[in-house]
Amino acid sequence: ADKDWMTKAAGLGLKLTSGTMNSLFSKLGEPVIREAMGRAMKILGKQFVVGETLSSAMKAAKLWEEKGFRFSYDMLGEGARTGQDAQRYFDAYAGALHDVGAKEQDKISKTPAGISVKLSALHPRYELSQSDRCVPELTNRLIELCGIAAQYNIGLTVDAEEVARLDTSLRIIENICLQDSFKNWQGFGLAVQAYQKGATAVLDHIITLARTYDRHFQVRLVKGAYWDTEIKHAQVEGLADYPVLTRKSNTDLSYLACAQKMLQNRDVLYPMFGTHNAHTVASIIKMAGPDLKGFEFQKLFGMGDALFNQIIKDHDLGVCVYAPVGPYEDLLPYLVRRMLENGANSSFVNQIYNAEFDPAEIAFDPVKKSQDNEVKHHPKIPLPKNLYGSQRQNSKGIDLNDHDTIKTLTNEMAQNFAQKKYQAASLIGGKSIQTGTEYKHTSPANQNDTVGRIYDLPFSEVSNVFKTAKTGHKIWSQIPAAQRADILRKIADLLEENETELISLCAREAGRTITDAYHEVREAVDFCRYYAALGEKEFDESGISLPSPTGERNIYTLQSRGIFVCISPWNFPIAIFTGQIVAALMAGNAVIAKPAEQTSILGHFVIQLMHQAGVQPEALTLTIGDGQLGALLCEHDDVAGVAFTGSTDVAKSINRTLAAKEGAIGKLIAETGGQNAFIVDSSALTEQVVDDVVQSAFGSAGQRCSAARILYIQDDVADKTIHMLQGAMRELRLGNPADISSDIGPLIDEQAYLNIQQHKTRLEGFGRKIAQTPLDDQLIKRGHYFAPIAYEIEGLEFLTEEVFGPVLHVIRYKADEIDRVIDEINNSGYGLTFGVHSRIESFIEKLTSSIECGNVYVNRGTIGAVVGVQPFGGRGLSGTGPKAGGPQYLQAFATEKVVSTDTTAAGGNASLVMISE
Repeated sequence: ADKDWMTKAAGLGLKLTSGTMNSLFSKLGEPVIREAMGRAMKILGKQFVVGETLSSAMKAAKLWEEKGFRFSYDMLGEGARTGQDAQRYFDAYAGALHDVGAKEQDKISKTPAGISVKLSALHPRYELSQSDRCVPELTNRLIELCGIAAQYNIGLTVDAEEVARLDTSLRIIENICLQDSFKNWQGFGLAVQAYQKGATAVLDHIITLARTYDRHFQVRLVKGAYWDTEIKHAQVEGLADYPVLTRKSNTDLSYLACAQKMLQNRDVLYPMFGTHNAHTVASIIKMAGPDLKGFEFQKLFGMGDALFNQIIKDHDLGVCVYAPVGPYEDLLPYLVRRMLENGANSSFVNQIYNAEFDPAEIAFDPVKKSQDNEVKHHPKIPLPKNLYGSQRQNSKGIDLNDHDTIKTLTNEMAQNFAQKKYQAASLIGGKSIQTGTEYKHTSPANQNDTVGRIYDLPFSEVSNVFKTAKTGHKIWSQIPAAQRADILRKIADLLEENETELISLCAREAGRTITDAYHEVREAVDFCRYYAALGEKEFDESGISLPSPTGERNIYTLQSRGIFVCISPWNFPIAIFTGQIVAALMAGNAVIAKPAEQTSILGHFVIQLMHQAGVQPEALTLTIGDGQLGALLCEHDDVAGVAFTGSTDVAKSINRTLAAKEGAIGKLIAETGGQNAFIVDSSALTEQVVDDVVQSAFGSAGQRCSAARILYIQDDVADKTIHMLQGAMRELRLGNPADISSDIGPLIDEQAYLNIQQHKTRLEGFGRKIAQTPLDDQLIKRGHYFAPIAYEIEGLEFLTEEVFGPVLHVIRYKADEIDRVIDEINNSGYGLTFGVHSRIESFIEKLTSSIECGNVYVNRGTIGAVVGVQPFGGRGLSGTGPKAGGPQYLQAFATEKVVSTDTTAAGGNASLVMISE
């Protein structure tokens, strides 16, 4: 093919829509277009990647070195997901160091070449919660690599990654400082990101380390590469603020402040300034003063050539090329990041080639720009707490990637709540009923931990429960909607105030990990605030004035149904329990709440907070007992409706009970289980697939109705995906849910454990075991722990019911079988969640439109629906709807009333008569 045409195709490839692609496929044929796009990608890749192998990269570097540039090689690749991945990346780094070192020995250079190392590539669990493992293991690996680099006297720079990993990274870097063998080697360094609000503090820390341990660091200063990811993470987690600056001018200013600090400490630092901004370059040269020694500039391969050719010519300054090396299959994430940065409206590189921008405007002074900005943060990027605008406040998050935060949280849990003994009894009209059967309640994580004592409600009290609730409904339904909404907001505040104890109790009673329990509390808070904001409008007593003929007024209002029985599950003992109750209360109903017997203490705790917030005790009754009590409550004549989350069989039983009882026909709002599937095609990014599948299938020990149960993998990539899945499952940690390092806690009780063991026995008859997470035998002796397993099976017909636990079923399919797979999933009758991983828009569109379920997730996990953002609920065997946390949910708890008034009854239509000409 003609090279010029292919170059144009590369540009065309960036602009093609799926519609255009489909048209081209039909006209030219798929093979031709695939070949063209493949070549176009390679052309684009050669612009930004110096070579597919280090050998080819070093050959290509010779031309640049002759012009005065030195090279720092970056080995492309995703972070390790498995121990095998980590070893492969380590071997690649070690080999690269030997190759670069051998080459450097053949030439004379004061600033020899080096390589950059990503710590995330050297360990599959490089995260703060796994510090006890990853810090010593990464330290040892980095010591080995530094030993090779020091042997050749070449540079080794630890790359900067997400802010969440900064604390861990600095601890590992300090461990390197403790090695006396590296005292005379000055090639060790790290990258610092100027967009971080703590960038200058990081530099202060590094300078202190250098002076304390008599070291000389190489420090690469960059603007930062994960800005959009950091913004989204802070919003999703509800953090107090962003860890990064939100305005481009502020980042530019931070960069200059960091540069000044680095230049002032050249006795212990060798500054390496990574930038393509001409104003920044000029500022650094000016700040450096007459001594233009002891620092260098760095540029990305394929960018900034004209600028730095001029710098070398005019100032004889050192310039290093940061040169990515790697095969094209590892190229896409890097290439996308480069193109996004170059294409950003605020990018210097973008603006310099745009004739619409005046040169003076492009080379603006960031100091003046920052001073002139009346609002220092970006006005279009709200703080995480204001994510939902004036409608409601986002729930407050905890930064579980902050060492001090985790230490404070876990210390408070251990000292104040780990040994606390609770009592849980039914509350009727605010009075505790302790006349029923009493029993000891132990933790599923540790059978020796008695969480408290439980008192079941005697069945003889059921009539008293409804008598009290009827009185409560009369009182509560007359309270204005705005006042009910304020009480819901107060409940949210109290949940946040008691967050640490709720997390501790959720870990002990429900076996939920700290991360899961923390998200439980946040979801409950979001339910309160979302339904308060929604209900304040929908249940406004003034109603909605409907279009009417002259002389008539028609007002539509929503009103309460009466008494709602809310039956919640043990797997979401805070969030679903709270969500059902506050929705019914916001609609003006009285509520009889029955938590699952496994999590009665949590139910008692939350109800007490609701009463404290101002809910009338008569309007909110807590009943504690097993399924028999729930059945008795549902069959009472005074039940106006039931909100239920649990098994499909129980939901059907409740439905029959409501239909058979005397009195008004009751409303059933049910959210039940799911046979939830993932479909992965050959274009999907394997690392992302494995991340999302592992979290979706095994998070909360698989005890979520939304959990992934079936993974369909296209045959072309099945072996590769399964291999990575095996390694990732080996890295999971089962343990005490109150320990931040535990990924997975126990199953809820002995019966749940037996059910999963029985299914595992069945699987051995028709499936092939793929992987099983390691499990300490001591855990089995203490609690109901079950190691996550994955089995390959032939088809979905082997699964006759939902398996509620950490079990993943893997099914291979061929590309031409996708329609059969879709039918197979739809014919299961369930319709709760579904996930698809693909980078082909038409494939995604086909699946999202064809799969019959409530929640579809594209290129992400299937768990963790957010209130008001991803309303949750299924169809078919998975529930009745409406979706919890959605705009239609409150209406299901209400009745409708229309008041029609003839305004002419007094003798005439005044409004019509008074119309002027």
